[in-house]
Amino acid sequence: MEGGGFRILEEESTVPQQRYNTVESHGRAVIQMAPMEFGSSVESSTGPRYIKSKLGTKLHTDARMSMASSIGHSSNRSQSDSKLELFGFDSLVTILGLKSMVGEQGQTSASPMDGENAGIAIGHHKETEPKLGTMMGVFVPCLQNILGIIYYIRFTWIVGMGGIWQSLVLVIFCGSCTFLTTISLSAIATNGAMKGGGPYYLIGRALGPEVGVSIGLCFFLGNAVAGAMYVLGAVETFLDAVPSAGFFQESVTVVSNVLVNGTTNRSATTISTPSLHDLQLYGIIITILLCFVVFGGVKIINKVAPAFLVPVLLSIMCIFIGIFIAPRPHASKWITGLSITTMKDNWSSNYQCTNNAGVPDPNGHIYWDFNALLGLYFPAVTGIMAGSNRSASLKDTQYSIPVGTLHATISTTVMYVLSVFLFGALSTREGLLTDRLLCATVAWPSPIVIYAGIILSTLGAALQSLTGAPRLLAAIANDDILPVLNYFKASEGSEPHVATLFTSFICVACVIIGNLDLITPTITMFFLLCYAGVNLSCFLLDLLDAPSWRPRWKLHHWSLSLIGALICIVIMFMISWTFTLVSLALASLIYYYVSLKGKAGDWGDGFKSAYFQLALRSIRSMGANQVHPKNWYPIPLIFCRPWGKLPDTISCHPKLADFANCMKKKGRGMSIFVSIIEGDYHESAEDAKTACRQLSAYIDYKRCEGVAEIIVAPSTSNGFRSIVQTMGLGNLKPNIVVMRYPEIWRRENLTQIPSTFVSIINDCIIANKAVVIVKGLDEWPNEYQRQYGSIDLYWIVRDGGLMLLLSQLLLTKESFESCKIQVFCIAEEDTEADELKVDVKKFLYDLRMQADVIVVTMKSWEAHTSHNNVSKKDDHEVYKIAQSRTRTYISKLKEAAKREGQPLMEGGKQVVVDEQKVDKFLYTMLKLNATILRYSRMAIVVLVSLPPPPLNHLAYCYMEYMDMLVENIPRILIVRGYRKDVVTLFT
Repeated sequence: MEGGGFRILEEESTVPQQRYNTVESHGRAVIQMAPMEFGSSVESSTGPRYIKSKLGTKLHTDARMSMASSIGHSSNRSQSDSKLELFGFDSLVTILGLKSMVGEQGQTSASPMDGENAGIAIGHHKETEPKLGTMMGVFVPCLQNILGIIYYIRFTWIVGMGGIWQSLVLVIFCGSCTFLTTISLSAIATNGAMKGGGPYYLIGRALGPEVGVSIGLCFFLGNAVAGAMYVLGAVETFLDAVPSAGFFQESVTVVSNVLVNGTTNRSATTISTPSLHDLQLYGIIITILLCFVVFGGVKIINKVAPAFLVPVLLSIMCIFIGIFIAPRPHASKWITGLSITTMKDNWSSNYQCTNNAGVPDPNGHIYWDFNALLGLYFPAVTGIMAGSNRSASLKDTQYSIPVGTLHATISTTVMYVLSVFLFGALSTREGLLTDRLLCATVAWPSPIVIYAGIILSTLGAALQSLTGAPRLLAAIANDDILPVLNYFKASEGSEPHVATLFTSFICVACVIIGNLDLITPTITMFFLLCYAGVNLSCFLLDLLDAPSWRPRWKLHHWSLSLIGALICIVIMFMISWTFTLVSLALASLIYYYVSLKGKAGDWGDGFKSAYFQLALRSIRSMGANQVHPKNWYPIPLIFCRPWGKLPDTISCHPKLADFANCMKKKGRGMSIFVSIIEGDYHESAEDAKTACRQLSAYIDYKRCEGVAEIIVAPSTSNGFRSIVQTMGLGNLKPNIVVMRYPEIWRRENLTQIPSTFVSIINDCIIANKAVVIVKGLDEWPNEYQRQYGSIDLYWIVRDGGLMLLLSQLLLTKESFESCKIQVFCIAEEDTEADELKVDVKKFLYDLRMQADVIVVTMKSWEAHTSHNNVSKKDDHEVYKIAQSRTRTYISKLKEAAKREGQPLMEGGKQVVVDEQKVDKFLYTMLKLNATILRYSRMAIVVLVSLPPPPLNHLAYCYMEYMDMLVENIPRILIVRGYRKDVVTLFT
């Protein structure tokens, strides 16, 4: 169909009583669905029909067209499929993809929260990079990282130093940590689709962006430093195998007193170690070469990875063969072969001092114990995240990550346990401690093969670190949380080249350090921090058990995750208190920086779920009973646009948020900002959502803790009545209604604003809500405008202490902290003014309030009428004008009621007019206004009690009373309490 992009058809429904126009929509239009009358047929409507859409296009229909599905199917499909045609009119068809259920492709929608793809995938998208399976994507990278440098050149030394039984405890302890972390990792990874970023993505979505970024950046540093460790291990192995390749002189250590099983060996031992400068030179060159390989992308890495893995497996096989056939001819004097005697000798530990190269030396300054061995060994099991780091390159993360990671963890842990017994029964203690490459010495058929395997295995692990770390950094940058990381962004399907260069720079910097034993504890802390984050994430999600928490992995339990997290924390402190505190401080600084500078985002993390459940528990525990005055907090309901005279671009009066902050002590408490849109809900729902977003942005901009609510109602009165009845839960309902005084009412509709104003006040009284009406809001000071003067309270009726509390809250703000409080008590003549003053002073003293008390006497209306005259001061022009206006208005109402033959009505309600009472109320307000002007003309803020609207009284007259009260007072708060005390005398 041309023009509108729609094809309109008519088809008989399966229900004979009515037919519906069916539509296939490819554009944004709303089509009216018209039911057909019973008995009509296709032939009866052969004429063209037009349906008008929001696009303004007339859509032509013709019943003679061939019948087809509104969802894009041909006319020969089954009758059961055609039943879905009715849903073609639902907007959810194009939003959530119902069409894909019957074969039609649509466009994938995006999540409004963080831009992630929606849960329903529609159609097929083009893959921009090759996807990896379980073997090459997870198992091989994990295996290459776990079977790294520590096993080849440090594990025999660890067995010699800690003995068989402590080495066994060490392996099992670290293996249990990684095993439990793998279970937690598998549970989170199988809870839904997983984007790039590996553990950062998992932790961030579980614990929030601040925690995710802080731990993610630390884990990135750990991976980058780990690459340097592997490079140094490869270079050290190469120089040990080919000493002549060194450009600088080797370090030669002669050890004459080596402790063996508690005894001193008097024979001198000469040990050569590569020069530090050679390690640095070769390390930089190799790092640069690996960087070029990583720049080649996933395709080249996948081709190179098997070349690195095969020598690893062959070398391990050669080591085990050499162990079982040892000792061979010309073997070292330390190689005894598998012997029970040797195992007994090596069963216990033999901790001693070493030099920087790890060579036992009585004069060495490094003393080794179990905790130190723990820090040295743990990097050997830190490769379990290598597969999840490449989550964006996996075909099926929910299957590959748990299967590949768990198999790699279990297989390597079993191998390490067997190696402890085999190495402990193979060589003497002296050989374990002094032969840095005992694995190569014992391997079959020649150490050269093992040297090549060790070098390739460590380079493969380095390659995996240099591959995973840049992708992790790019994933953090792509989430657009920290603007400083924008340089490391990488578009989907492209290689993170800038992140790779930055990772290589860090790796080169660590290579320059050149000390393997100094680097490994640093790596350990970063990895343990990440593992603890993964376990805590799973623990939190499992404990909260939100409806969206449905992992496919069935072996996890919250207790296992908690034990895994505790083990990680224990290992951190066992290794080094200093390194632990430094790593935690670094993570805390990043967290604080993200909180300040990061962009807010809602990832549906576990903390928000925890806050939600905690809030529910708190609300249930509070119940709906009356709150004790000591625990009372103001929860103001800010009426943003009660009179509808602000421009549409302004969501709230600019000074209302400033005033709302003045009602909270040190920011404690919650404000609810409410606005009412008059109209039909179906027509104005989208406008309300837009206005709510604007109001929320305004609240955040003003740094006022609160929430925004927009209500659509036929009128302001009806909308407020709904709000005051339903807003809030339990004792967290708003208890104070705050609104601006309608100073514009006389220039606008004379019936709408007075009736709405009175209706709001009456609704608050019935709902037992306090009321604070602000007059002079335009001149209300902000937080930077310091005020000097007095805050005057005209305490007329008992209000539960609300007016006193508001004055104290004002003093807590910087704008009013230099002011003093004056309390004016209004009393009629012939009363005991002195006794009243004493009582009020005593009451304020018990309330811990410092204020000056002033008792003001005022003539009553009866005294005024008995003298039958009004003094010159009382004969105020404002009073006369107000009296004339009210009488004129009343006369018009009476004339209209007389013509219609009905009782006196205002706003659809019957009212009673007593002109003498009207004059009395006007006089009372005049006297009160005169008193305020006499004593408080220079006051910063005046607080006065709000009189309730008289029952069945004219709303217009009540507005005249209020105008009389606030006349010529620049800034006044009209306050009405409610039937609850908000202050208490008692401790």
